[in-house]
Amino acid sequence: MSLKIYHNPRCSKSRKTLEIIKEAGVEPDIVLYLEDTPGAAEILEIAGKLGKSVAELLRRGESVFKEATDLPDLSNDAALATWVAAHPIVLERPIVVDTSSGKAVLGRPPENVRELLF
Repeated sequence: MSLKIYHNPRCSKSRKTLEIIKEAGVEPDIVLYLEDTPGAAEILEIAGKLGKSVAELLRRGESVFKEATDLPDLSNDAALATWVAAHPIVLERPIVVDTSSGKAVLGRPPENVRELLF
């Protein structure tokens, strides 16, 4: 099993998800996505693995989202992925991907990660 977590250490849900992974004896690849921002293609790939549209991965309460003047049409995944890559704070977190199986989960709630572990 090879897990990758898109992690924000300031987020309690993200920290708890990482804790569950480590308690299961797995050392994931930790992507601090605010510093090592995924590109548009990677965001589209993540959305596909989650079975969601890019719009479903947005943190709509973030001021960057609410105050955006350059936000593309929310139904245009490609344009929206490019926008999210430029504004990674709006990407929902944490996202955990099993790079071996191609499956992914959103760690909200953190216990969702158990779907990948067991």
